[in-house]
Amino acid sequence: MSLRSGGRKLSFELLAGDLSADDADDLSPRSLPDTTSDGQRRRRRRSKRKRGFRGPPIEEAAAEGEPREGGGDAAAVFRITGLRSAAKTVCESSDAERSAESCVTYVGVELTQRRVSGNGRVLAAFADDGTSSCGSSTRESAAAAAAAADVAAAAWWPEANGGVKKKLEKEESLDWEKFMKENSNILGEVEHLDNSPFRYFLGELYGGNSLRSTIAVGNEKKRQRVYNTMFHVPWRCERLIVAGFFVCLDSFLSLLTIMPARIFITVWRVLKMRQFLRPNAADLSDYGCFVVLALGVASLQMIDISLIYHVIRGQGTIKLYVVYNVLEMFDKLCQSFGEDVLQVLFNSAEGLSTCSTDNVTFELMRFLLDGVIAVVAFVVHSFVLLAQAITLSTCIIAHNNALLALLVSNNFAEIKSNVFKRVSKENLHNLVYYDIIERFHITAFLLFVLAQNILEAEGPWFDSFLINASLVFFCEVLIDAIKHSFLAKFNEIKPVAYSEFLEDLCKQILNDKPDDRQKDLTFIPLAPACVVIRVLTPVYATLLPAGPFIWRIFWILLWSVLTYFMLAIFKILVGLILRCLANWYVNLRLKRKQHVD
Repeated sequence: MSLRSGGRKLSFELLAGDLSADDADDLSPRSLPDTTSDGQRRRRRRSKRKRGFRGPPIEEAAAEGEPREGGGDAAAVFRITGLRSAAKTVCESSDAERSAESCVTYVGVELTQRRVSGNGRVLAAFADDGTSSCGSSTRESAAAAAAAADVAAAAWWPEANGGVKKKLEKEESLDWEKFMKENSNILGEVEHLDNSPFRYFLGELYGGNSLRSTIAVGNEKKRQRVYNTMFHVPWRCERLIVAGFFVCLDSFLSLLTIMPARIFITVWRVLKMRQFLRPNAADLSDYGCFVVLALGVASLQMIDISLIYHVIRGQGTIKLYVVYNVLEMFDKLCQSFGEDVLQVLFNSAEGLSTCSTDNVTFELMRFLLDGVIAVVAFVVHSFVLLAQAITLSTCIIAHNNALLALLVSNNFAEIKSNVFKRVSKENLHNLVYYDIIERFHITAFLLFVLAQNILEAEGPWFDSFLINASLVFFCEVLIDAIKHSFLAKFNEIKPVAYSEFLEDLCKQILNDKPDDRQKDLTFIPLAPACVVIRVLTPVYATLLPAGPFIWRIFWILLWSVLTYFMLAIFKILVGLILRCLANWYVNLRLKRKQHVD
């Protein structure tokens, strides 16, 4: 044993001797080699068994890294090696002769931990090997290095300081029956109730609201939604539709008054100056509209209204409903297409007025082609409106409640097709404009019915006409209110949106936004004007007295001038009132926005 110890010390002396002062900076715990291999350990254990050797002391066994056998069953033993530190101590001599000398002592500290899971204890041994040439200072440095190694070991394994890992206490076994008794409603089961009919009735009687099980209590938001659906949206929507109706009426009167006046002034200027000048874009646009209107009226004059009336009247109520809906669909298609056609015609007029002399022929041919397309499109649209007016007239005159059936079926089909769809704010804006144009077309249809009654009715008919016309208008207003109320409710659109639409319409009346025309109300009165002129011409013909041809021409001119002046006065009144109201409403909205801001 002494030989083995001596040999081990000798190896550390050789290791310490080989290291010089120049290599001291490169020394690290990992640079110290392990002098004991696995084969040597096995040979030592076999020789110890033969000699009956019980083993080296605890310190040496810990230094060699051999597991200590305990008295128990197979214990999980492990060790952690590799934590080695080198402590460098510089000692200065107290003698005068050795004042310039210093000795460097390297103390190797090897930390070995043993952990036995049987009793939870940790055995740690430190083996200090080395040579000291400085006496007591070397021992102090070794003790400091051992303390540092002890702190490092405690940081890596808290159990190294003698602490014993506590065992978790075993939970008490769960008694399922006892747990279910304490938590009887853990599975959401309904508690046992008394099945007495009398007590059940008393509980329902005094338990609160009778509908508490099927409907919850509302709040202020729900109340506001109810008020919006019943009051705010219908009022603002109808206000917008009425304003839009008068805007359409103003455009209709402009077509019948302003356009003929402009054409008359242009012709008078040409005749007075006796010199033809190239007209500007506005004059060419008026010429195109006048040609379209004249050819449309001439085309409708060739249609036999009585024949179409009897053909439609011979159909049943269901067929009348189908015919009216088909005509209404074609009316919307013609509106959309007519808008594009008229815009193209105006563009061609602008190109013809500003083109050079070399391109006059090309621009003129394009203007004529666009004019022909416009004539065809608006003649077809005029025929569709005339057929729709004849269908409505047939339903009004009929005595089998065909009008009521037509209104109910058509309007509720409109509600069904619009209310339950997802609609954005922009789409709602366009939908309101379609309703405005439809309201104006219905007015034109009722004017057609009035003219037909003047020409063909016998006996007292005016009271019946007023009742039927009021019924048509009332149904139209009611259906529009219901449709827009529930559209706003289902799509969560606030009533202020209709106020914004009205503000845009007022700015359109005042021409406040000439660049932004996307949100403008687009209405082309050519087709309704063709229908109105077609149905009013026979009425004026009945007012002409019998006599010579020149006398009849005089009365035709007289009635035409009187009608024009009446329409012009009406146009002035409508235009001025619209501009005043539009200016007032725009200022009102501006003040409210400033107050909110």
